[in-house]
Amino acid sequence: MRFDLSERERAIVELLADRSYIAVSELAAALGVSEVTIRGDLSTLENRGYLMRMRGGASPAIHRSILEHQRLHTEEKQRIAKRAAELVCDGDRIMIEAGTTTALITRYLVGKQDVQIVTNSMLAFSYSRTNPTLNLILTGGGFRRETESLVGPIAAKSLERFNARLAFVGTDGFSVARGMTTQLTEGAEIVRAMSARAEITWLVADSSKFGKVGFVSVLPLNSVHGIISDTGLSKEAIEALQAEGLEVLLT
Repeated sequence: MRFDLSERERAIVELLADRSYIAVSELAAALGVSEVTIRGDLSTLENRGYLMRMRGGASPAIHRSILEHQRLHTEEKQRIAKRAAELVCDGDRIMIEAGTTTALITRYLVGKQDVQIVTNSMLAFSYSRTNPTLNLILTGGGFRRETESLVGPIAAKSLERFNARLAFVGTDGFSVARGMTTQLTEGAEIVRAMSARAEITWLVADSSKFGKVGFVSVLPLNSVHGIISDTGLSKEAIEALQAEGLEVLLT
C-alpha cells in the first residue's frame, strides 16, 4: 500500500494508475521537478514493487483494481490493520488472506518475534519480506493480478498442511442476512480453507462493506470469531453483529 510513500512518490503512482506507460519527461513536467529527480523516484518505486522501469519512463507493476482499492478508506484500513496486528503474539502462527487491508497487517508486526505467516497475498509478501523476525510461507497457486493473490486448487490444497492460531480474512461485503460475500469464487475458497485451519478467524473489513452483497457467498458471519472494523459502523449494525455472536473491535 502507499502509506510509506512520499507525497511525490504517491503522485507518481496515481499518475500511473490509469496509464500503461508514462515518460520521465511527462512526470517531471507534471510534478515540477527535474528528470534526474524523477529517475531516482522511479528507481525507489521499482525496488518497492510499484512499477517497472521502461526505456524513457515506467509502467505500473500493480493491477489497476488494486490501486483503486488502495485509494479508498486509507486511514480506516491503517487503523484496522494495526488493531489486528495487536492480536498477534510472539511465536504466533497466523494466516493472512489476500486483500488491501489484510495485507497491511504485516506492516504492523514490527517488533513481534518469530511469527509464522502463511499467506496467498503477494502484497503481504512485499510488505513483510524485509522483516527478519517474520517467517513467511506462500501458498503457491495461480497468480491473479487483479487481487495480487495466489488462488486455485494448489493454493487451497496447500493450506491443508498448516495449522494456525489466527486467520485474518477479508471480504467484498458482509451482512447478517447474507454473511460474507465476494466477487470471485477462487477467493471464497481460500477464505474457507484458512478458516478451517485456524483456531480463531477474524474478519477484517472497513465499515463501508457492511450491507454490501457480492456475487459469491463465502461464510455465514457466525463462522468467524469476530470482526475488526472502524467506527463508521452504526449502532444498529454493531448490535446485529453481536447478536450473531461476533466480537466487534472498532478502531
